[in-house]
Amino acid sequence: MHGPVLVNCLLALLTAAAGASCLVRLRRSPCVPDAPRPPKAPGTPGAPGAPADAHRPLARESDAAEALMGLGMAAMAVTGATVPPAVWAALFGLPATAFLLAAVTAPAGRAHRLHHAVGALAMTYTALAMAVSADRQHHHAAGLGVPLLTGALLLYFGGYTVWAGSRLLRTPAGTLAVGTAGLPQACRLAMGIGMFAMLLTM
Repeated sequence: MHGPVLVNCLLALLTAAAGASCLVRLRRSPCVPDAPRPPKAPGTPGAPGAPADAHRPLARESDAAEALMGLGMAAMAVTGATVPPAVWAALFGLPATAFLLAAVTAPAGRAHRLHHAVGALAMTYTALAMAVSADRQHHHAAGLGVPLLTGALLLYFGGYTVWAGSRLLRTPAGTLAVGTAGLPQACRLAMGIGMFAMLLTM
């Protein structure tokens, strides 16, 4: 990145912590169905068809995407354009394509998948803009990327950050510590702030 060194370091720490938290949460989530249990009434916690069971795959998918985004943002903030743009394009472009296809073909979780796709595409755009600017070797003379697209992404992630922050404020007290609801919201807020700050350096 081309912002101040202190800003880059703080951005890397923030996004790395958020990405690591998502990775830990992903590893703690069960990867296989639970052992057979006595049947429960429909709609009760743990019963087949209950909301927690229905949303578990989507939650794991979101954790994986947010871990990739957080750790990827931290790596990009530290390495900048020293990593070949093809690496960043593959790392974020392929998941973006997968999320877009999944959003089109499956209505469940469409909004989350579109958000992850926008985030991955924004990361790809940022990396490619840095690479083009490095080739021209005049960062001081022109900003990175396309101003209109950068502005649109800033509006999106700025709005997303406000929305995520408002949801975090409505989270019941104590859930942030135990990670039942507040911690995922805090991670999303941190990554929204990180993406917004990254775009500001362009």
